[in-house]
Amino acid sequence: MNNLLKSVLKTVVYILDQTEDAAGDVRHRVSKGVDRVSDRMSDLRDQAQDLYSGSQDHTLRNVLTFVAGVGVGVATAMLFAPASGDEIRSQIGEKVQDIRGRVRDRFSSESSERSATGTEGE
Repeated sequence: MNNLLKSVLKTVVYILDQTEDAAGDVRHRVSKGVDRVSDRMSDLRDQAQDLYSGSQDHTLRNVLTFVAGVGVGVATAMLFAPASGDEIRSQIGEKVQDIRGRVRDRFSSESSERSATGTEGE
């Protein structure tokens, strides 16, 4: 009985060691992935800054900042989301459609207001 208990305990310790090694590997991979994403976002930010530096119109800067923020948010959400990939993709699709509809409604209402007041093209 004593030998059986030792064997079971050794097996459990071995499994725990293997699990810790696998978890460490996953943590390392995720850390490297986050570092790559961070570096890429930094590069994109620098490129965007080069695009709109010296310009008085801040629209491009605001759009690029918004897109970068959405990218970081989506990447973070996908890394830490408890839902499955299919659920996440469908939720992202729904949100994109919702935002697209809001933007379309806003710009179409602004353009119709401008044409109704005769201020279009000024």
